[in-house]
Amino acid sequence: MPENSASIASFWDAHAASFDEEADHGLRDPGVRAAWAERLRSWMPATSSDVLDLGCGTGSLSLLLAEQGHRPVGVDLAPLMVEQARRKLTEAGFDVPTMVGDASDPPARAGTSFDVVLSRHLLWTLPDPQEALRRWIGLLRPGGRLVLVEGRWTSAGSGQERSCEGEPPMPWTGGVEAERLLAALRPLVVTARAVPLPDPALWGRAVQDERYAVVAFA
Repeated sequence: MPENSASIASFWDAHAASFDEEADHGLRDPGVRAAWAERLRSWMPATSSDVLDLGCGTGSLSLLLAEQGHRPVGVDLAPLMVEQARRKLTEAGFDVPTMVGDASDPPARAGTSFDVVLSRHLLWTLPDPQEALRRWIGLLRPGGRLVLVEGRWTSAGSGQERSCEGEPPMPWTGGVEAERLLAALRPLVVTARAVPLPDPALWGRAVQDERYAVVAFA
């Protein structure tokens, strides 16, 4: 693992124990959980699908996908995050492949062909998000879709401005505006659209910054 990847993994491992305390991470509140389940259902194919959950964290979205009848595979750089994801999924009765790996360049053992590639709040952590987008689109089957839950976190205390000590800032540190992400995607996909996500039910609180999902079709 490259040195910078190791430091990033250590950073997120240090947050693994408390990660699910944030409402939109752990989805412990029934209302927040239901809001995310409804959104995921609207973005996913109507039939059971193979979904690559990149930067899966503690596996909350993978669990929702499995409950909806999809076949998720989770990848995250932080071993302790993956450990929690495996435990969460197993305790819920699901056998979901979840592995340590670089989400920007997913390991071949995760699979090479998917109906959906999903990531949430990941692009801002990557040293080359444009290249990551190209790789992810290359993993999609014809007609497959890329679902990116992102935002531009400008409000104080949003929790998304974290950086790893000693590391240079990422190109999209603090998040990326919807229009900028759409511009990056348009040369790579057939169609792409942004869906605003201001609903407090998704976050467990009111938000003032830009939050959205982009759904793109290969």
